[in-house]
Amino acid sequence: MPTAPRRNRHRKFVRLAILLAAALLGFVTAPPASAFSPWFANSVGSATQVLAVTGTGGSDAKLDVWERTAAGWQPVAGGVGIPAKIGEKGMSPNHFDGSMMTPKGIYTLDFAFGTQPDPGSGLKYVRVGSNHWWDGDMKSPTYNTMQVCEEANCPFDTSLSAGTENLDIPQYAHAVVMGVNKARIPGKGGAFFVHSTDGGATAGCVAIDDAKLVTIMRWLRPGAMIAITE
Repeated sequence: MPTAPRRNRHRKFVRLAILLAAALLGFVTAPPASAFSPWFANSVGSATQVLAVTGTGGSDAKLDVWERTAAGWQPVAGGVGIPAKIGEKGMSPNHFDGSMMTPKGIYTLDFAFGTQPDPGSGLKYVRVGSNHWWDGDMKSPTYNTMQVCEEANCPFDTSLSAGTENLDIPQYAHAVVMGVNKARIPGKGGAFFVHSTDGGATAGCVAIDDAKLVTIMRWLRPGAMIAITE
């Protein structure tokens, strides 16, 4: 029978092995730490999952993954300080079409989509192709929504100058829709996503490494939110 010191070392090894195995399968909540209330804690209602984006200067930011547990809000292992790209002109508290800025605030994460097959997203996933669009035509009744139509038959202006985006692009290998301007007020902006990065600034979205995004998508569940601040 092992001595007490050996038993203690064995128990520590088993706990470490369990945590490492869980990390390989995806995000795990970090061990409870001292009570800490992140800046968004009083602004996300009953949400238990939050992606917190903090600007670090210019078009750079970091993304932290948080989960509410019985012990309070905890950072999720593997999801701390993820490098992110935001709008070319930084962040704005007053988003509008063409601003090239990422909107500050608290938003829902509504559903996921991508040109690649569903990686096991915890949110509803739509695989997109050449006939999938994000309607940016401010005169259209479907402004700021995903639409499916052949370009020649779309009932809205499909040109980029109108703000419409074709979703069949490499940056949308995987993406999660941010619920910005859900009232669809013309001119108040649309097509805000968390999507795969190409290494450059965005037109207002949040972009991160695709592999990290896939891991996050598998972890997310309905009711998750994103919190964005400088």
